[in-house]
Amino acid sequence: MLLWINGPFGGGKTQTAHEIQRRLPGSVICDPEHPGFGLRRMMPPELRGDFQDLASWRQGVVEVLDLALTKHDGVVIAPMTVTDSGHFAETVGRLRELGHDVRHFALLAERETVLKRLNERGLGHLLQFAAGKNAGLRRESWAVRQLDHCLERLREPEFAEHLWTDHSSVPKIADRIAVLAGLTLRPNTEGRVRTRVRQVGVSLRHIRFD
Repeated sequence: MLLWINGPFGGGKTQTAHEIQRRLPGSVICDPEHPGFGLRRMMPPELRGDFQDLASWRQGVVEVLDLALTKHDGVVIAPMTVTDSGHFAETVGRLRELGHDVRHFALLAERETVLKRLNERGLGHLLQFAAGKNAGLRRESWAVRQLDHCLERLREPEFAEHLWTDHSSVPKIADRIAVLAGLTLRPNTEGRVRTRVRQVGVSLRHIRFD
């Protein structure tokens, strides 16, 4: 089974993916963003755009996930924002055509909620202390510019299952996805402080500077 976790940038996809992976034995995260940034780095700076527009990215993601789903004995988790109908059909749709059990979830939230998360993720609190309360958002300017478009597109029926996350913690979102997918997660026994420390670590490992 593939769990494709969609949502706006800063919507909690990566944190949710890692929460599920932590509590679901045998599961793995295959992040489609990694080959995307690799392809982007190959190009001269003036030619770098949205890597999802490259057919090589869409084809490569399908090839790798197809292999993982065929050979790996466990759930595969792919956290990735996709809002273009054509790109969605060529990735999620294509994997379904290949016969894989693909469960797609779009994590949604109000605009203010996502902006708050963008401001706080990774080095957000440190940046706020050093450079002012909006420093985190300046670092996330690309994600902020895409936010309204993402929220509008992902509300469309083709991107169901929709999960609203404004008032849910990451562990609770993971629990909800597991129930909908018919999976059983290990109980969440972490305390609030340990959970927060671990989530900051996940955010730091996924900071992009290019």
